[in-house]
Amino acid sequence: MNRLRSVPLAIAVGVGATLLLLVVVGAPPLKALQVLFDGAFGNQSRIGATLMAWIPLVLAAAGLLVTFQGGLWNIGVEGQIAMGAIGAAWVARTVEAPSGVVVPLTLLGGAVLGTAWALIPAWLRTRFRVHEIFSGVALSFVAGATAVYLIIGPWSRTGVASTSGTDLFDTRAWLPVIGSWRVSPVGLALAVVAVVAVLILLRGSRFGLRLKAVGRNPESAFLLGIPTGRHLVMAFALCGTLAGIAGAVLATGFHHKLVPSVSGGYGFLGVLVVLLSGFRAAWIAPIALFFAAIQVGSTQLSLRLGIDSSLAGVIQGILVLSVLIVGGLKVYSATRGPVVTGEGEG
Repeated sequence: MNRLRSVPLAIAVGVGATLLLLVVVGAPPLKALQVLFDGAFGNQSRIGATLMAWIPLVLAAAGLLVTFQGGLWNIGVEGQIAMGAIGAAWVARTVEAPSGVVVPLTLLGGAVLGTAWALIPAWLRTRFRVHEIFSGVALSFVAGATAVYLIIGPWSRTGVASTSGTDLFDTRAWLPVIGSWRVSPVGLALAVVAVVAVLILLRGSRFGLRLKAVGRNPESAFLLGIPTGRHLVMAFALCGTLAGIAGAVLATGFHHKLVPSVSGGYGFLGVLVVLLSGFRAAWIAPIALFFAAIQVGSTQLSLRLGIDSSLAGVIQGILVLSVLIVGGLKVYSATRGPVVTGEGEG
């Protein structure tokens, strides 16, 4: 409960620091916030773009929450998203069938390849004690390099030497959208189902309780008879599945092709969402929407106020830093007690 109360305070501190930053760079703070909001929710097209950015972010954050519950820092989620996009692209380029067949297969292809990529650091962690941060970072580089190789090699555009991406997928492989909203109901449904499923899994299932025990104290959990290695592998697999689906959504619902750096930082941003949520699934969706709105709305800052759109990343960093500082201060104040010197005893 203390953690939940610290989040609004940290956000208030972060917003205050952001307003001060805007003053320093010479931008009218209220006008800048209005431009950010209008850029994210000003019309149907912008709302659709914000929701399309929200979908992969929610999927990545929901998967990361599972691994965090097991005490795992799955930094390799970026690579799992990229491999999911590659899996979806392979299906979109090779399968010729109606949309009702191709679309589910692209999502399945993304889920399978994302899961497979997540099982590599899981195997290295449980079999050889290789920390998942090191293996995850390395595998993310490999996944990104694989995407670039495919784009300039086997899947290159006909007669064009370019790293801008592959040819557009056949429209039958595109995620269906709602009219002119540019947002896919399939993607929205997947994001909502992912959050609800993770919430139920971590709160109301034996697996969730055991995974929490493994994350808190793996040695004690093992002595109590919990197969710790199996639970860690399953946590990685679940995260890889959701990350792979996120990559498939980015490839078939956002870019409509495979592009370099297709993960777009959604994995790292998902880590920030989980930290801000206080490791609670119920907070993931609204916090992810906040981050998606900043990311999409920031494009209007340069167009209307002449402010570099990279300010969005600075704002996100300030918010996360505020959460960490406020949380640290709360822990510090809670652990401080009266100093016992022993004077006056006896």
